[in-house]
Amino acid sequence: MKRIGVLIVDDISDTRESVRRLLQFETDIEVIGEAGAGSEALRLAESLHPDIVLMDINMPDMDGIRATEFLSLRVPDCAVIIMSVQEEQDYLRRAMMAGAREYIVKPFTGSELSSTIARVYEIESRKREALGKQLEAPIVTPEKTRKGQIISFFSTKGGVGKTSLATNLAVELARSGKYRVLLIDLNLQFGDVCAFLNLAPKRSIADLAQSGSLQYSEIQSFLLTHSTGIQVLAAPTRPEYADFVSVEQVEQILQEVKSHFDFIICDTVSRFDEFSMLSLDLAETIFLIVGMDVPALKNAKLSLETLEGLHYMDKIRVVLNRSGKEMGLDLKNVEKALNIKVDFAIPSDGKSVLTALNQGIPFVNSHPQSKVTEGIRIIAQTLTRQSSQANDNATPIENNCKGFCRIRRAFGL
Repeated sequence: MKRIGVLIVDDISDTRESVRRLLQFETDIEVIGEAGAGSEALRLAESLHPDIVLMDINMPDMDGIRATEFLSLRVPDCAVIIMSVQEEQDYLRRAMMAGAREYIVKPFTGSELSSTIARVYEIESRKREALGKQLEAPIVTPEKTRKGQIISFFSTKGGVGKTSLATNLAVELARSGKYRVLLIDLNLQFGDVCAFLNLAPKRSIADLAQSGSLQYSEIQSFLLTHSTGIQVLAAPTRPEYADFVSVEQVEQILQEVKSHFDFIICDTVSRFDEFSMLSLDLAETIFLIVGMDVPALKNAKLSLETLEGLHYMDKIRVVLNRSGKEMGLDLKNVEKALNIKVDFAIPSDGKSVLTALNQGIPFVNSHPQSKVTEGIRIIAQTLTRQSSQANDNATPIENNCKGFCRIRRAFGL
């Protein structure tokens, strides 16, 4: 007889151990894994495919309700049972709306827990039977192979809002739960992606580079998962640690993650160095971020001339950030100065953006009705509409090697 596979998710190790002990004498139930956070639960559920996930609500990085929403989309064959000391109807309603099958209040006895697990499993088995699926061995669906689009954010002047736009676009793309989004901070000395998301990285790309293995099974253990569902590969925590990372390693990382994500967003340093040029070369889309001031326009003009010489103009999308007549320039002035069409204009909204940054909350979440969020939403909708076509026509990374070698020669690297 098949045993019911259970994944226990709770940020308190003693609680996980207590739940495990309650189930250890149940002959028809097997604990196949434990997770201390919602983000870890997602990763384990995708690899282990448990029948039942026992999910705590209150966890620091991603609460149980949010994790349940993502599990319902990514691992629909597993059923979630929420565990919480909260007995309020609002929690119950939110949990069920997120996709939970049952709700059990702490503290509970072993018989209460095992009977709840058995009941939920029986109901889910009947559903599978009604849908013509096998009861004895539920189908384990391997992780979907994806054709990730690499999207690079680039500017040749700091302070134009490049990191803010890259971070908020990643969050907006992940909002529906349909797309897996990876945000990579390639500003290796002074990257700010984690600051924008209020994340405290314990492991970074520098630690990954020193780990000795760049297979995806190793890479995913170095990824941070934000409460919005995006995953982040953080920049080194100190400037000197950037020396631990080679451009060849970054290329291999990008090769490995492409089949596991729909969108890989690279936030680059504001200059033509080896890492930013690799990112530009491998990208399907390059967002050139332009500010509405004369120095920013001058630098953008110079970078466009360089990018044109590298034959990248077909994948350049110009994004005018903080646009507005109060800046003393208008859209026509910018397009005339750059001699290129502006693809996207993000309205100026310094108050919303700065407030969100200081709170460590993406402004697409903290100010969903603002004009600046609407600007990001338009970019996200454009990318998702084009994703199928982009995936069909995407050039494999290994075919881009010649292009990167050309860049290295052009800059004497």
